Amino acid sequence: MTEENNGNSTMEAVQSLIKKKDNIEEQIKAYYDVLEDQGVGMEGPLVDAEGFPRADVNVYQIRTARHSISCLQNDHKAIMVEIEEALHRLHAREKAKRDQDQAESMEQEAQPDMPSPFARVDAVSQGSPACQAGLRVNDEIIAFGSVNTRTFQNLQNIASVVQHSEGKPLSVTVIRNGQKTQMGLTPQQWSGRGLLGCNIVPIQKL
Repeated sequence: MTEENNGNSTMEAVQSLIKKKDNIEEQIKAYYDVLEDQGVGMEGPLVDAEGFPRADVNVYQIRTARHSISCLQNDHKAIMVEIEEALHRLHAREKAKRDQDQAESMEQEAQPDMPSPFARVDAVSQGSPACQAGLRVNDEIIAFGSVNTRTFQNLQNIASVVQHSEGKPLSVTVIRNGQKTQMGLTPQQWSGRGLLGCNIVPIQKL
């Protein structure tokens, strides 16, 4: 059961308890009306001065009404306790949800939006400069030297930066598993082809 469903069930439980409370109060009022019609309350005597049952009132009806009122008042106290506890649970759950929403909101504010990646690492050769720099397959590139999301047009941009930076470290920033990772990559000759030893493919923009 989800938290939302729990919240709904608690609200429904409170509403159900309130409905029962109202019903009990209506029954109590009805029995008090009976006593009022008979001209006696909860404590009025049901026997005359000589100790005989009063003939001017319905003794059985009055006793039944008094007993029912007593039982219903106990039920009323019990259900009021249940309502109070249910409201406490509901308020506690709402407070917990507000706190969670606030924490998530603060976390989102603390993490600025990352730029969209413009290229993805398709392959990395073992022992290559790219491998030694820590570049991995499926890394999504958001900055490669002077090339970034705003300036990238095609892979020739990256090739040009690599050719002009042989032997010089380039700052490369990628998105990996939703996190921004920065590394230094130095294009240079190695036992394999090219200066990087990795394959980079452009990410098609929607």
